Amino acid sequence: MATDPRGRWLHFVGVAGSGMSALAQFHVHGGGRATGSDRAFDQGRHPEIRAALEAAGVEIVRQDGSGLGAGCGRVITSTAVEVQIADVVRARALGLPIQHRSELLAEYVARHRTIAVTGTSGKSTTTAMIWTILVACGRDPALLTGGPLRALQERGLLGNAWGGAGPAEDLLVMEADESDGSVVRYHPWAGVILNLARDHKEVEEVAAMFSTFRENCAGPLILGEDPNLDFLRSGAVTFGLAKGADVRGRDLVLGSRGVAFSVDGIRFQVPWPGRHTVLNALAALAASRETGIPLAHMAAALAAFQGVERRFVPLGVGGGVEVLDDFAHNPDKLSAAIRTAHQRLEEGDGRVLAVFQPHGFGPTRFLRSDLVAALADALRPRDVLWLPEIFYGGGTVTKDISSADLAADLRAQDRDARFVARRSELPGLIAMEARPGDLVLVMGARDPSLTGLGRAILAALEGTGSHHS
Repeated sequence: MATDPRGRWLHFVGVAGSGMSALAQFHVHGGGRATGSDRAFDQGRHPEIRAALEAAGVEIVRQDGSGLGAGCGRVITSTAVEVQIADVVRARALGLPIQHRSELLAEYVARHRTIAVTGTSGKSTTTAMIWTILVACGRDPALLTGGPLRALQERGLLGNAWGGAGPAEDLLVMEADESDGSVVRYHPWAGVILNLARDHKEVEEVAAMFSTFRENCAGPLILGEDPNLDFLRSGAVTFGLAKGADVRGRDLVLGSRGVAFSVDGIRFQVPWPGRHTVLNALAALAASRETGIPLAHMAAALAAFQGVERRFVPLGVGGGVEVLDDFAHNPDKLSAAIRTAHQRLEEGDGRVLAVFQPHGFGPTRFLRSDLVAALADALRPRDVLWLPEIFYGGGTVTKDISSADLAADLRAQDRDARFVARRSELPGLIAMEARPGDLVLVMGARDPSLTGLGRAILAALEGTGSHHS
């Protein structure tokens, strides 16, 4: 293990990213000095993220190498950081140790009684639910996650990291990412595996990583009912809806604004819709119970759960049309978000007017047929899907696929899919199409400006009213 990072100066390259920003804040909270750089900040983008990091004590410097010096203990990078970036070149010239963010995270995991949450879908929400339950039940857990908690944002924080209110508690709840393979580096006390589907990697490759993750867990493994996880089921604590689950949800009510279910005769309510919300909540209950908290004590916490940024978050209603913001980006998440949107429309004849911005040319190429199949299955013939161009986060990539290809594939399956080359035109196009009773669902990952797009759509709806009666 590397030298204890606490109290030292660490520099974070690409600090605007969700994983990197969480670690930078966590390091400061632990008494260390954190500097950070990001090309987006140099370009004047994401000022709200920069302001939140600076308020948390992270010093933001330009990404030109000038912020580094001989006193820096380590330079932290991620898979998205190219070796030719000036900060990395400067670090090598100075002989500074360069470390992947997952290695630093692994050190924090090892120093705490950590509950690590992984799976293809639902990690951020389940991590947030576990943290919320533990806090409500009198514990003081630390937090490192990818999706900002709205409860922490209300305190003026970025929302994806929390060092704990005091020094006494050693619990840490964290999100363990399988997409970059880093999940195998963590040695937590308890592991939670929610599900397993083809996403960034083939199922077999991720299954092998989950086997290693299980071996690395010192304590219980909490496992979902996904058949792809059956090879891990022996000895695991299971959750789900099927007979035989250790934490089993019964008597489900899937409402347009929330869900309700029972476990062992105790009634739970969560003010967020969707069947996937029930499964995430069951995982959180199972994991929290392993810390010694009785199930009955957890109901109030889930009933007051405030959710995670960009996880089916309502932005408002304009012209009789609700606008929702969601992080959905892989086939399972897109399907869950669209189906939940249909539930929200209830019995009316309203349509889902969806926007999906794919992220990354490589992931879109890899998942093209899966994305098209999921979208074609979840969308109804009367729904409309707009596809702006694939989000490009920078770096060297082969741009040999376009959102226009997905739109053509979907039209071939009789779905109303429309490619929009200039995303700035979307608010006007949607305002022209929308009529009262419709629902706009903005979906996509890794692009912090998508929430702003949702708000621009809402403003267009409010400004024009609907063009149809």
